[in-house]
Amino acid sequence: MKREMLNTLLANRADKRPAALVTNIDSGMQCLVYADGALYKGDQQHVGPQAEIVDTARRFLGEQRSAAVEIADSRFLIQAFVPPPRLIVVGAVHIAQALLAMAELAGFQAHLIDPREAFAADNRFPGIDVIRQWPDQACETLSLDSSTAVATLSHDPKIDEPALQIALASEAFYVGALGSRKTHAARLERLSALGIDAEALTRIHAPIGLRLGGREPAEIAVSILAQIIETRYQCQA
Repeated sequence: MKREMLNTLLANRADKRPAALVTNIDSGMQCLVYADGALYKGDQQHVGPQAEIVDTARRFLGEQRSAAVEIADSRFLIQAFVPPPRLIVVGAVHIAQALLAMAELAGFQAHLIDPREAFAADNRFPGIDVIRQWPDQACETLSLDSSTAVATLSHDPKIDEPALQIALASEAFYVGALGSRKTHAARLERLSALGIDAEALTRIHAPIGLRLGGREPAEIAVSILAQIIETRYQCQA
């Protein structure tokens, strides 16, 4: 691999930008294909039939897999480099303790946001990236993208709703909020009054989680993670 191609691939990974590295096994030529169909070839002008390569590479990105394939009588190795999904939980509640641990087991990068130091104590969330800031400050640092899920669980509008505003304005693939239907109806009125349009508000999964019937914090956490995973793969379909 040429240094220019390697540096571009490393920059993409640092920016959490999914890319497929396509290598012509016969010639050694390489290119990068992005999810939107953009193509980067550097100084390697002829890797192979461009349209077929882009279509195949984009499919592999969506499926998050790598494999050798044959295109137009040439052999290609397509490697999908996709950043791990992230889960940002707002609110250091009991459900969050179980949800963050489960999410890490499922391959998510887990982050917790809560300005209340007594709740967001390290001993309650061992090994988790705990950010003791208000959501508007914390989310600026985290930079929500299309591989990010956001779950607001604090049940405090002063904490949850700024996070929801930021999440709805981002490309986050999942936005969920804890609370009953009555609580959520009041929440929607407040968010609407802040200028968030009705279509954006429909993105909020509330009451949060799949309807599994669980009542204990860990059971509710299972339902939330299940809904996040379901939504993630629906977005990729």
